[in-house]
Amino acid sequence: MKKTTLIIGAGGVGRVVAHKCAMNADVFGEIVLASRTKSKCEVIADEITNVVIKTASVDADNVQEIVELIKEYKADIVINVALPYQDLSIMDACIECGVDYLDTANYEHPDEAKFEYKEQWARDEAFAEAGIMGLLGSGFDPGVTNVFCAYAQKHYFDEIHTIDILDCNAGDHGYPFATNFNPEINLREVSANGRYWESGKWIETEPMEIKMVWDYPEVGPKDSYLLYHEEMESLVKHIKGLKRIRFFMTFGESYLTHMKCLENVGMLGIEPVEHKGQKIIPMEFLKTLLPDPASLGPRTKGKTNIGIVAEGIKDGKKRKIYIYQVSDHEACYKEVKSQAVSYTTGVPAMIGAKLMLEKIWYKEGVHNMEEFDPDPFMDELNKQGLPWKIKELE
Repeated sequence: MKKTTLIIGAGGVGRVVAHKCAMNADVFGEIVLASRTKSKCEVIADEITNVVIKTASVDADNVQEIVELIKEYKADIVINVALPYQDLSIMDACIECGVDYLDTANYEHPDEAKFEYKEQWARDEAFAEAGIMGLLGSGFDPGVTNVFCAYAQKHYFDEIHTIDILDCNAGDHGYPFATNFNPEINLREVSANGRYWESGKWIETEPMEIKMVWDYPEVGPKDSYLLYHEEMESLVKHIKGLKRIRFFMTFGESYLTHMKCLENVGMLGIEPVEHKGQKIIPMEFLKTLLPDPASLGPRTKGKTNIGIVAEGIKDGKKRKIYIYQVSDHEACYKEVKSQAVSYTTGVPAMIGAKLMLEKIWYKEGVHNMEEFDPDPFMDELNKQGLPWKIKELE
């Protein structure tokens, strides 16, 4: 029976998901792309020539609008690549319609810089009762990094003691300051306090307090800063023997200087302020001034390198491995008209949905990536444009 796939969100990641689903149309069947702005969907649909992409308008904050859209097209799965603020409304619509759900980033409250799985995990019972599956964080980080950890646990270790997740974007878009994905999400993530997990508890740091230099294959040494990132929250539950997990991301000096200046003048604020008799939110105003991340594709050059370093015990001996993936911005744009940051998020979203539709990964309730057999996902990464490598480290 032919499937119907509903994609909600028509930004850079939505573009990649639509293109890659179309390349695997035998699995995804009829593809519908929906966003608040239908014209954005139509631009993407016009880029895809091998299948017809239907387009629709939807307010992803409105549960009933989403319900009506799901019912209109009789969707079998909803791929949520809208804003993280909209995760819960889309999940609730899926529960009401009895339709499987997938996203790439955990829920973030629109009024506070707080990202956690608590409210999504709380819907586990409702998903199970509806007989449907929710797959959380099927992007790269979270997503592929979770699968890398599960793969390391399955094939390389009896116990993993430490994990460092390492995210490097060495791309150059030519602007003095711009963000590679939604500016509100990006800047809130970066300006928040750092946090890592060690010896059974979370340890909080000042923003950018901890720095290390890591030599990224095919990129070179880069300053890497400790941040809090959501995949750690689920990995501490599912990786046995874990004693510490940290997340590091690279930033250039120009980015950090601009961000510090914006922070100093209150432009990263998420509380309303008075401006000429009107209430505005500084972060939202800043977003309107910055380049649209979806516009960066044709001008971005360089590479990304995202991976994990895991250290632990195998057969009584210490072991340390590095699993990573390198993508080229220009090659990604040539294939799907998006730069590598969107590509490395959109391709795993498609893969997760593919495994769900094929019932290779399927379990009712709400789940994270590392809960499933990593091997089919790792195989699909190699087939779908994200080949990975493993190095043994001293």
